[in-house]
Order: sequence, then C-alpha cells, then structure tokens
Amino acid sequence: MDSLRVAIVGCGRISELHELGYRDFPHAKIAAVCDINKTAALAKARLWNVDTVYNQYEQVLESKDIDLIELIVPHHLHAPMAVEACRAGKHVSVQKPISLTVEEADLMINAASNAGVYFRVFENFVFYPPIVKAKQLIDSGTIGEPQMIRLHFNSGTLDSSWKVPLKTWLWRFDDKKCGGGPLVFDHGFHLFSVAHFLMGPIERVSAWIDSTPIIITKSVDGPATVMLKFKNDRKYGVMDFAHTPQLRIKSQYYADDNRIEIIGEKGIIFINRCTAETISFPALMLFKDGITSPIEVERTDWKDSFIDCTRHFVQAIRNGTCPSLDGVTAKAVLQASLAAHYSSRERREFDIEEVGHY
Repeated sequence: MDSLRVAIVGCGRISELHELGYRDFPHAKIAAVCDINKTAALAKARLWNVDTVYNQYEQVLESKDIDLIELIVPHHLHAPMAVEACRAGKHVSVQKPISLTVEEADLMINAASNAGVYFRVFENFVFYPPIVKAKQLIDSGTIGEPQMIRLHFNSGTLDSSWKVPLKTWLWRFDDKKCGGGPLVFDHGFHLFSVAHFLMGPIERVSAWIDSTPIIITKSVDGPATVMLKFKNDRKYGVMDFAHTPQLRIKSQYYADDNRIEIIGEKGIIFINRCTAETISFPALMLFKDGITSPIEVERTDWKDSFIDCTRHFVQAIRNGTCPSLDGVTAKAVLQASLAAHYSSRERREFDIEEVGHY
C-alpha cells in the first residue's frame, strides 16, 4: 500500500500534537488541512508545509486525493461528520469521545462497516508509554491479579502551560454540543478508556457529580467521584475529579494532574505523570516485596502518546488489523461515561447495558 494521504479537519491547538505522528513517517502524510476558520487552516498549512487548504468539509469529502480523515472537531459534530466520511469511502479517526449518544455511536459503527472503511476513536492515553508499560507488567503477572484501579484528575494553571482562548472552550459548556461537562464526560473519556484498557470491560457504575460555577451561567461537572465494577470477577475502580484552577501545576501542555494506581495481589503500580508533573517521582513505579522501585520507561513525554496513537491506526489500515479503540470498544467506554452521569442524576447504580435503552 502506498503512503496514506491524510486530511486534518479542525486546526485548533491540539492538532499540533496530531501532526507529530505524520512527521517523517513514510506510511502516511498530511495532504490537506481544513477548518471553517481559513486563517487557522492557512497557518497550519504553512507550519506543516501542506499545499492543499480547505475551509469547507464537503471539499475534503469530494477529494479523490484523501484516504484518511482526522476529525478534530467539537463533540456534536463527531457523528454526522464521521458518517459522511465513511460514506465517502474515507478511513476515519475521530477525537474522543466517540459521540454524544449510543445511538450516534451505532450510526458511526454501521456506516464504517457498510462502507468497508477503518474507523477508530483517537484515544492517546492508552498509548502513553508509561501506561503501555503498566499494561505489560499486569499481563506478565508482576503484581498478580489486579483488584483495584484508582484514577485521579484535577485541573490547574501555570504560566508556562498551554494558552487556550475562552472562546475555544465555550462550546464545551453547552450540553447540546459537549454532551456533558469538561471533567467527567470530556476528560473522563480518557480515564474510562484507561480503566477499560488496564482492567477490562466495565459492567456497573455509581457516581456523585457536583457542579462548580466558573463564569455567569457556566459551570464544570466537578468535584466528582465515580465507582466502577468491572465484568471480570473481583475487579473494581475509583475515579476522582476536582476543579482547582488556582493550583499551579508544572506542564508544557494542559495544566492537568493525572495519576493512576493499580493494586494487585502481589504489588502496586504507580503512574505518576501524563500531561503534567505534580510530584517529583519517576513516571512509573512498582511496589513489590516491601520495596518501591522506579520502572524504566524511555519515553515519558505526553506528545509520544499522540505519535504512537497516530501511527498505530495507519499500521492497522496497512496490515488489515483491528485498531485500538475501534467503534465497538469506544461505544462501551461511552456507555460507562454516560452511566456515571445517569447514576449521579438518579442517585442509583447503573449497569452500562441500560445505557442506550434509557
């Protein structure tokens, strides 16, 4: 197969990390960029040395020079734009979450199947090298059978972290466009995906989700606590989210603190870093036999997760293999995320199979 020709649709800040996966990669190249903001599209085209610039999505769909579309657009556009891309015969990678509803996810999955194209949700966290190494440790039996996973997130601020204009975030506070909130629904999709990756499918969810005002009429979905029961026997999890904008966090990306702990019968794995550095510990550590030791991981920069996630999908297309976070898996992650919101609203435990029939 020749090098895949890719169109990046959506030229916001995060697209800069998506581009890294195609840089100096022989099996795929960015052939076009598209954004309704033509100034933004032209700026990225110049930066990435791309000749073709569109400001209408229909132009991308009609192009015979595009094999794969990367959709980096607001959540409410994921389903309609992905379905259109599939019907146009393009392979599709869409930013998380897969969609706003289970019904939309089914439309996307069916569209890809009917068109015979590859479709996946871009979930970089499960490609972050320390998390990948943790999965290898679990699978090799290093900590015995895992029983509990703890996933922590809190927001913060720092002068050196990414500057994202407020207008860029406004759609994230509109339930019809974002589907939930920026913490549990949006960023939470990363954590639900990691939980699924490390512990297996989630079966039941119970949650308490509070609300914190940030500007007039706008709020975030936190602080929050989510409890998980996995389908595998004797496996559980806890997630916690906090909105702490006055907390100064060291990061060259988003000022977000993400940490993970997996407790097994024989040991504990600590993942201490993703986008930020909040504690002065190695990125990955193992407690076993009474000793806590660092685990060597060659690549710990958050951008590495984007590079590996991008190239994984290209190789899956080339090799005819199922990509990570394919439509079916991404739908299951969405169900868990929605179950958390339903649980908090109704004050009861939710089985994820209820989601989609609710």
